[in-house]
Amino acid sequence: MKKNTGIWIDHKQAILVSLQGNQTIVEHLESGAESHLKPSGGWKASGTSVAQAVSNEHTVEERLKHQYRAFYHEVIKHLGDSDHIAIFGAGEAKVELAKEIAKTSELHKKVTAVETCERLTENQFAAKVKAFVFA
Repeated sequence: MKKNTGIWIDHKQAILVSLQGNQTIVEHLESGAESHLKPSGGWKASGTSVAQAVSNEHTVEERLKHQYRAFYHEVIKHLGDSDHIAIFGAGEAKVELAKEIAKTSELHKKVTAVETCERLTENQFAAKVKAFVFA
């Protein structure tokens, strides 16, 4: 029996709805990524304040990238036995997840769609996945 999975994802959470026969399974995953990171530490002895600010921004962005990648890998673990996968989301996270799947997993052959979709309630998203035509 085929298992179709729809994912709604942003940088804070993912909702996975898996359909197999008459069974619907809904899972919630939290990213755990920090929001609004503030650089720690004081002023360096050398360098301009602008250079220091740019350096701190780069460090914050790198830390967030690593946290998001860890989150995407956690989502990928939950997709292991899916036959077809559709990825939805309002922002960049859906595209980032699709790229991570393509880089790290054979599941990229099972991704049938990556679509923009505004935030939905769990029930609305489950209905959307049930109505979605998986190729």
